[in-house]
Amino acid sequence: QVQLVESGGGLVQAGGSLRLSCAASGSIRSSNAMGWYRQPPGKQRELVAVITSGGSTNYLDSVKGRFTISRDNAKNTVYLQMNSLKPEDTAVYYCYGNFVSDFVRRDYWGQGTQVTVSS
Repeated sequence: QVQLVESGGGLVQAGGSLRLSCAASGSIRSSNAMGWYRQPPGKQRELVAVITSGGSTNYLDSVKGRFTISRDNAKNTVYLQMNSLKPEDTAVYYCYGNFVSDFVRRDYWGQGTQVTVSS
């Protein structure tokens, strides 16, 4: 099994920055893509950013140029640097990772961290 633990959420004013971290632990044989989803109040969960084990990235159009995803493969940790935050970025942010654990490849999720951007 693999556990994902997020940190770094909170309350920030519009235009401010936050950095989210997500550390994976447990019986990890190999890691594949890791990323971040978010769920704004009353809306569907959406993919914010994803990064492959090789470092290729993809972003939600509305965060391009403001958010940067990165990872430390040695630590099985993924980061999301969020700059120029807007009130519409307010959401619960969930870490995601695809890992091979006990010879089974599957998706794992963190518990979520609240990001609130005030206007």
